[in-house]
Amino acid sequence: MRPEPVSAPPPRPQLALRVPPCAPVGDIAAFVREVEDLGFDRVYVPDSQLLWRDPFLTLHTAAQATERLVLGTAVSNLVTRHPSVVAGLVRTLGETAPGRIHLGVGVGNSSVEPVGLAPSRQAELRSGIAQVRGLLAGEDVAFGDRVARQRDPHPGIPVYLAASGPRNLQLAGEIADGTIVLSGISDALLERSVALVREGEERAGRPYGSSDVVVSAFAAVTDDVERDARTLKPVLAAMAQHGGRAALETVGIRAQVPAHVPEIYPDLVHAEDWPAAVERCSEWISDADALRYAREFCLFGSAAEVAAGIARAAARGASTVYLQHVGSYDLPRRLADDVATSVAPLLTKEPVL
Repeated sequence: MRPEPVSAPPPRPQLALRVPPCAPVGDIAAFVREVEDLGFDRVYVPDSQLLWRDPFLTLHTAAQATERLVLGTAVSNLVTRHPSVVAGLVRTLGETAPGRIHLGVGVGNSSVEPVGLAPSRQAELRSGIAQVRGLLAGEDVAFGDRVARQRDPHPGIPVYLAASGPRNLQLAGEIADGTIVLSGISDALLERSVALVREGEERAGRPYGSSDVVVSAFAAVTDDVERDARTLKPVLAAMAQHGGRAALETVGIRAQVPAHVPEIYPDLVHAEDWPAAVERCSEWISDADALRYAREFCLFGSAAEVAAGIARAAARGASTVYLQHVGSYDLPRRLADDVATSVAPLLTKEPVL
């Protein structure tokens, strides 16, 4: 692999906020405008048709309420949404907010599994992203034995691929404009993830740094990490369910979680009754494991600790840190306020190593 270029210290990373479309779209748009006023750089909206409002319609409304924020999906999928449909949606968003739209796609777990479909395999992600890109560029695109093109195309919308495993991280480096790293903010794992993205770039003959790196992390500004870390138990358990056990074992967390926990609906990470999910997961996840997870994989701590974690992520190759609050059915008002008022002022151009 090529050596990493020697460069000046990275600038302050951009700050993105996850905003689940869990309220009427007008309320979401008003909140996103508040987020813009607080100084955030990006807002990403998740896509799961049974859990929330439609993300593309939500983003359309939010685009009309904002002027500066980059807006995108984090993430949609190419299973319940055919690539031709996705291309039509983001083309329309691109016209609404020129230069401010990102398309984030992934395997589609929470969208596809509840309706009995399978998440995308790597080959399907590769072909689907190529189809979306081709349509947006006005090219002829093959769909089986048919060839189609999009009228009034809108080229140039960046496509981001969410990934956690080695193969999809490399794929993102090969084909995507950006990578949304889902393995957390652990120093060692983030370094490994960025290295895999760069390997994918090299394999495809792309210039170093072609794929913008966004690292996703659950975050909370708190003076009692031990207390608040317990809320992360369903997140940790879901990571163990979905191929993350090896990553967890790197920090001494050994979690054996059943593949399905039927009494928690719809799944652990999107549980409608979060306190019940926390208690259920306590069977497999100890308080000590939750605390270790909060400190190693997440941004839980004082404002200074959260700022230091963000700066370390920038020093390891992340251009953007994508902050998520715990929960799916409320807006991240407290997290947005805490980050804007107490964390962002502490971020400087000098990395905290």
